Amino acid sequence: MRAGMISGISSEMTQVWRRGVAIGLMLIMAIGLSSCNPTGLRSQAARVPRLVISELSEPKTFNPVTSQEVTSIFGLMFDRLLSTNGNDGSLEPGLAESWEISADQKQIAFTLRDGLKWSDGAPLTVDDVVFTFNDVLFNPKIPSSAADILRVGEQGLFPSVEKVDDRRVRFTVPEPFAPILRFAGGVEILPKHVLAESVSTLNEGGQPKFLSTWGTDTNPQQIVGSGPYRLISYRVGERMIFDRNPNYWRKDAQGNPQPYIDQFVIQVVESTDAQLTQFRSGGLDSVGVTPEYFRLIKREENRGNFTIYNGGPALSSLFLTFNLNQGKRNGKPLVDPIKSRWFNTLEFRQAIAQAIDRPTMINNIYQGLGVPQNSAIYIQSPYYLPPERGLPTYEYNIEQAKALLQRAGFRYNPQGQLLDAEGNRVRFTLVTNAGNKIREASGAQIKQDLSKIGIQVDFQPIAFNTLVRQMSDSLDWETIIMGLSGAGIEPDGGRNVWSPDGQLHLFNQKPSEGQTPIEGRVVADWEAEIGRLYIRGSQELNDERRKAIYAEIQKLTQQYVPMIYLVNPLALSAVRNEIEGVQFSALGGSLWNLYELKLSEE
Repeated sequence: MRAGMISGISSEMTQVWRRGVAIGLMLIMAIGLSSCNPTGLRSQAARVPRLVISELSEPKTFNPVTSQEVTSIFGLMFDRLLSTNGNDGSLEPGLAESWEISADQKQIAFTLRDGLKWSDGAPLTVDDVVFTFNDVLFNPKIPSSAADILRVGEQGLFPSVEKVDDRRVRFTVPEPFAPILRFAGGVEILPKHVLAESVSTLNEGGQPKFLSTWGTDTNPQQIVGSGPYRLISYRVGERMIFDRNPNYWRKDAQGNPQPYIDQFVIQVVESTDAQLTQFRSGGLDSVGVTPEYFRLIKREENRGNFTIYNGGPALSSLFLTFNLNQGKRNGKPLVDPIKSRWFNTLEFRQAIAQAIDRPTMINNIYQGLGVPQNSAIYIQSPYYLPPERGLPTYEYNIEQAKALLQRAGFRYNPQGQLLDAEGNRVRFTLVTNAGNKIREASGAQIKQDLSKIGIQVDFQPIAFNTLVRQMSDSLDWETIIMGLSGAGIEPDGGRNVWSPDGQLHLFNQKPSEGQTPIEGRVVADWEAEIGRLYIRGSQELNDERRKAIYAEIQKLTQQYVPMIYLVNPLALSAVRNEIEGVQFSALGGSLWNLYELKLSEE
């Protein structure tokens, strides 16, 4: 993604590896039980130095371009031109050892390191960089979130990418584009010698075979990357095992190859309930500390020989969003027209926002380990607009919520049930991903909260992959509790969420390339204005003027509330003390500097 990615769960090592400089650092999802024996895996560490973590769901693909999920696998297998310091978000050399920016800030020339290699030993060259951008990301037949945020200006033009010489590649933008360095430097570079044929070869439907390349049924030996690790084994529903990439470019000051830890294991599980059990039994090296278990885990720090790190508010979001799409597919509305009218009524959305008791949510569900969230731009970003400087907020107030509804033509029957102007009972379905206990508890509370204003909510936790398909393919959901992560501190990273044509414009999604078209999709004036402001923000090079633009964006998104932000949890992780070199932060998480971590010999 590269701007906001669908997040299955706030987790373990909040934002561990970057899915690209463009989107900040990544989130690793939480853990649970699996059919294998994690303690057995950990006990092998005496023979093979390894780290063991876990994710909530197994990947849908091993292709970093077509994936829309938050997962740690791509940060393990693929590197980028630049890397990000997980402590402060500053840019550092990656595959490129240096870069130069022209005086007019319309050109960037990256110089690659000498002697780079892919995990299969083939040379990694400027040709691979040009291929990644021109042939894959800028290919109209290969939709991706990464491409979304690389579009420049009103016309959405891509930068030109050209080879200068054997080690230099030049990016040129048609107009000033403030985040170009971070975005261009933050894309996973792909191996041309492995993937070029899949891009140029079309299937029977006229689509590049690349779209189905590197699926989860692919032999791991065929997946070639440039990151610190390479996939060597994938057992469906159980685990992924990664070995250290012998051709990885990083070396320490003494010339020793990095990373130091030989193996990395990701357990695949489907519930957070077993998260604590596995960590306490020694089966995992790190675990996201959820609020309900914080006090229990805290008491065991010394005995368990681990440390709980607190990075402050996490760089992730949790929100309730409405399906505002008024379009039809094959003559059938995506959303029941009666419910669609409710959702597209401004006062209705604002009333819902005021009826959700976030203070109780923080106290009961988060055990006080969270803060109210009011913006898509994270608190750590210099572009965040705090409430005291004009950011609209929705404080819990049942009476005001009822007044808003009645002002919009809704009314109450003698039983206190909310009816619309035509007498229809206000009732809708709310879904989230099953297994995420925070989201399940939040949904249960929202159901109870909204009953106080006469609304019946049918709350249904469903499988995460099913939920993703509803949001990205069928588009026929009503309301959802979901999270996004990865946008980082650069606000333009959220453009693919807020642009009406963005791949993650969840509340009014346009179909992707090759999907069944939608008739009658409507983009509201405020929705289009937010999209235009994001473009202006990306064009503005003066930082103070940029801040003013993003302040206006935050005001509009809160005024029209297509997404009701809920709670920003604290970034809490428990990490075993045998892992040396941890530099924990909300931005980087526990393992952002994985390449330099070591396991103590004790």
